[in-house]
Amino acid sequence: MIYKLSFAIALCFSLCFDLSIGESYVLDDKIGLGRTFDGIGGLSGGGPNFGASLQILKVEIGGDAQTTDGTEPSHMHYENDENFFRGYEWWLMREAKKRNPNITLIGLPWAFPGWVGHGKNWPYDFPDITASYVVSWILGAEQYHDLNIDYVGIWNERNFDSKYIKVLRDTLDKVGLTGVGIIAADGNWDVSNAMGVDPYLNDAVEVVGAHYPGTTTVIEALKTQKKLWSSEDYSTFNDEVGGGCWARILNQNYINGLMTATISWNLVASYYEDLPFGRDGLMTAEEPWTGNYVVESPIWITAHTTQFSQPGWTYLQTVGHLVHGGSYVALTDSKGNLTVVIETMTHDHSVCIRPPLLPFNVTAQNVTFQLKGSFASIKELQVWQSKFDFKTKKPFFFKKLSPLKIYDGSFTLSLDVDAVYTLTTISTGQKGTYPDPPASGPFPKVYFDDFNVANPSFSEAPYFADQTGVFEYYINLTDPGPHVFTLRQVVTQMPVTWATDADQTISVIGDYKWQNLTVMCDVFMETVKTGGVFIAVRVDKGGQSVRSAKGVFFWVFADGSYKVTNDLVGKTVLAEGLSGTRAYGWHTLTLTVEGEYATGLLNGYPLWKDAVVLGPKNGWAAIGTHSFELAQFDNFAVEVK
Repeated sequence: MIYKLSFAIALCFSLCFDLSIGESYVLDDKIGLGRTFDGIGGLSGGGPNFGASLQILKVEIGGDAQTTDGTEPSHMHYENDENFFRGYEWWLMREAKKRNPNITLIGLPWAFPGWVGHGKNWPYDFPDITASYVVSWILGAEQYHDLNIDYVGIWNERNFDSKYIKVLRDTLDKVGLTGVGIIAADGNWDVSNAMGVDPYLNDAVEVVGAHYPGTTTVIEALKTQKKLWSSEDYSTFNDEVGGGCWARILNQNYINGLMTATISWNLVASYYEDLPFGRDGLMTAEEPWTGNYVVESPIWITAHTTQFSQPGWTYLQTVGHLVHGGSYVALTDSKGNLTVVIETMTHDHSVCIRPPLLPFNVTAQNVTFQLKGSFASIKELQVWQSKFDFKTKKPFFFKKLSPLKIYDGSFTLSLDVDAVYTLTTISTGQKGTYPDPPASGPFPKVYFDDFNVANPSFSEAPYFADQTGVFEYYINLTDPGPHVFTLRQVVTQMPVTWATDADQTISVIGDYKWQNLTVMCDVFMETVKTGGVFIAVRVDKGGQSVRSAKGVFFWVFADGSYKVTNDLVGKTVLAEGLSGTRAYGWHTLTLTVEGEYATGLLNGYPLWKDAVVLGPKNGWAAIGTHSFELAQFDNFAVEVK
């Protein structure tokens, strides 16, 4: 989950020039230009000339299902339901537009509500329904948030369907969204084979997008003559090796694969770190309870390109690899400006999470660049450098150096290894200033939420991370007592899933290190006889592994029974019996775990005690339901011993 944090950025320093002659390279526009640069993006946007200055923001079209680290709510839980204020993506897009009005906006579904598939885990059997569902999201963005979506995808990293793509194109056109381009297929390059034999499909697709392409493309994709994008990339732990991965692929995606846009999954690692792919963002902001954030090296690596070139600029044909390792790209606005980005990342310091990286060598080297064509008259270039220093552990990032004077149309540099250099005619780059972030700290050991928010800014309660199902603020107008404002699980049908969602719904909260604690919550079942809810502690798995989560789960059911299990699926039973619980009445559950023993209270009275817990030893707290069913929660409290 991406939390609502302000973005800010930090630090850098040094580069050395040498007038000795080394290998020589030409930067020339008179022989023609390469492809048009479309931008660098991620799951957040930065304003021009500050920080990452992202040019693309790609968001999930929420589908009520698990999509790596949690679920995102759909704008249509049910067929007759529309709400364009659920989740955080609308807020994120609006904030990105404030910072960069020209940012490119992309929407892509990972999953779909169950009704779209008519009960089948497949979105293509009724292509007109799926297309209408997606188009309604685009129309809602414009109508309710004044957001114009530029591109839309098909189905993240899943099979494409040629008929559906053409139906989606027709549906967009029918409602006047002719300017919204389709990206396909957000997986491998296979859609380009189908485009080569189907001219109608070829016409429907504007961008061929691949995920984690390893900087290379295929001949079939090139033959389409479409824009080629790495429409999801990076997904790597954001230490300095992660920064090196990002530096290498931002250059080489174009040099090796002619890809003109690269989009990071994800920009801000703002989800519990013990969920899958912890800290796989360009920066880290995983403590909304403190407001702490960490500006990691990939932010400044991004700035080396984005602060000095814009979508619509053009790559030169004279780009490529350096003789002694590393690479360089050059871009121009065809109005006299030139930006050159050089990276010299070594193999072991630029490994991405995927795909495997074949061996290569990089050594320090002297390089000379000859400026020809319209660049021959350039007299000075601004210089910025970042240096990963794996030996001294004293790196610096995005340091502005003294301008470089150009003599007789050429300049020579002495390049170190594991460094990034930008040489540019653009003089507006800056690091900016910003206050230090708040201090880091653990999740509070005593926590309470009564969900009494009359006009919430977001549909979800803070710190809860839904892993299956969707838990939303709810106004319970029929309740005569203290439970008018509650948190409600609202998904009543298994979605068209992207991951292996659990059959139960669950939302986790807190600190994964928690061991001994008490959790209390008021619960309200809305399904007669078959309904069921739980509170839990020591939950050890989330994300795509949530189905196999273990912990201590205290269940009560609408048939008047209770159960204590060691797992979410409910197979390992620690205790069970009669509870007298029913639907449409509030009950208070209390679960205490200390060491190897667990005890449960119902409405303040002991229901079971001293159940033996052999594992896990730690994990999150959680709430959830027995199936995809409506249920409410109130007065959630945690006290950690």
